[in-house]
Amino acid sequence: MNGTKDYDKKYQETFRYTFATLKIPESYIIEVPVDIPFEGSVNELSHRIINGFNLPLYVIEELSSELQKFIDKSSIEVYNRQTVEAIDCIKNETIEVEDIVKYWEKAFKEETFSFTDNKGPSNDQLFASAFHKLAHSGPSLDAILHIEYGYAQAVQDIMCRKSRQVKSLTKTQTEEMNYAMDGLNNYSTEEDINALALKHFDDQTLIQGKWNSRLDTLKQEQRTGYREWVMKSVEEMQGVDGLYSPIGNSPVGVVANGFTISNMSLYDMEESFTIHLGSQMKSTHNIRIMSADTLNLLRLTLHENGTVVHHPQRLQTVLELYSQDLKGLILFIDTNNLDFYSGLAKEFFDICEGSTEFHFNSLQDQLEIIKSDLKVAVENRKYKGPVSNFLSPELQARRNKSKLLQCGDVYITKHSNLASVHLVFHMVIDDSLKSGDINSRHPVILGLRNILKTACSYDITMITIPLFLTHEMTEDMTVPWCQKRAELVLKCVKGFMIESVSLGGSELKTIQFLVPKGISEEVFGILATMVPTIFRVSTPLVFKSSETEINSQIKNKKNTKNKRNSSSK
Repeated sequence: MNGTKDYDKKYQETFRYTFATLKIPESYIIEVPVDIPFEGSVNELSHRIINGFNLPLYVIEELSSELQKFIDKSSIEVYNRQTVEAIDCIKNETIEVEDIVKYWEKAFKEETFSFTDNKGPSNDQLFASAFHKLAHSGPSLDAILHIEYGYAQAVQDIMCRKSRQVKSLTKTQTEEMNYAMDGLNNYSTEEDINALALKHFDDQTLIQGKWNSRLDTLKQEQRTGYREWVMKSVEEMQGVDGLYSPIGNSPVGVVANGFTISNMSLYDMEESFTIHLGSQMKSTHNIRIMSADTLNLLRLTLHENGTVVHHPQRLQTVLELYSQDLKGLILFIDTNNLDFYSGLAKEFFDICEGSTEFHFNSLQDQLEIIKSDLKVAVENRKYKGPVSNFLSPELQARRNKSKLLQCGDVYITKHSNLASVHLVFHMVIDDSLKSGDINSRHPVILGLRNILKTACSYDITMITIPLFLTHEMTEDMTVPWCQKRAELVLKCVKGFMIESVSLGGSELKTIQFLVPKGISEEVFGILATMVPTIFRVSTPLVFKSSETEINSQIKNKKNTKNKRNSSSK
């Protein structure tokens, strides 16, 4: 046996078939050579034997059966002989192990490659790699931000013009409708009013379509120009030795006024803690409680004259866009219909549409994909049974039959044009959160658990969670209510974090608990004091020494130094 090549060797065995006829008592013996292992068709070989030896057709079934038995028996004998020879070669050291390794390595690669798509990296992957390299190349970051904010200003200008024209048309139509209603049954009829309302609707649709078309065209041109500039800048940077600045190649012109870095904090109040989780395998995390407007964490800030004003968080967001330190935020929405936006969801949609998305699909396109995936998710919900003991059996049955998003359901969108986050977890809520009697089995709490598990699985190391599970303060949110809700969320998040750490994946380094803007300092102080009681806070050791002890230690050090100098002399 020579190496591994003998595994592909063919052995020729002789197949013997005996048959007799009624007229001729003597038996006929037919011998046919067959290659083992046999890779052909037994039925085809049987017909070839019959035609070659002029055998009667009625023996086809018997011949095929005997031939199949012969091939199976011979194959087993050949495999057994090869196995014994291989073992003997290993024992006698007449075969190189490296040959076997190379043989199986080649076979594994060929088998694996036969099922793979032999395509190179996509355009999006090439652009992501180029952008990451350009953003971390010193002065190029300023150029990137300048172009992004210049493009955002152009989009904002068109949106302002659209808003003014729509507002003017709405005012004119309101006056026309009021005049027609005042003259009902005098100089106008119900048919005239209905016709006028239909005309107003057509005019609104026409003007909305006109401006939306202009916006889509502008954003597509900006996206194409931006991506071409990034790829070109990286190519030029690779061919230049020393310091390279791509600002001169900016598609929006030369930076005239530069940037204004804002020193104002995005938060009205904030308090930070360092905590430890686990008893044996300890993990360290940062906990931050802050009071701020949720949309201020997402909105890009621009001056009217075009000068860019941004917060340091935006710089960090750009640098970490293609990294393993992503930032996420939980946004609560009170509608389960992806075709309708209201309240905070509508404001968030306007913020996303206020600038061009250069790296991912637009928010509208992402929502269209989510709507198509929703059908599969609804079907899966029917077979997984109840998700919460908080709901009654009737509500659970209604939830499983519904084709819409339910309370606690979450969908994710990714963004590169927001101020301080890369991903937004949209969680559907309902009026049950206004009650103070929710527990850890509420669908929203379970949705929060799923979000933290997802964050650990996809390199999201910082996430912002509304502490009260709402974004606005109401009259019903008394001090006891706030304390009870904050205690529930903090304890549940602590348990979910311990569970996520045990599952592996990326580590949640920072958890930000967001309380609505306008909360009193007294309530904020109460919430801040709850963190050390729930989490194990890291406290530094402080050593105090009196002034007499300090002077005595200095005097002793001087005496010791003088003695060493005198002894050396």
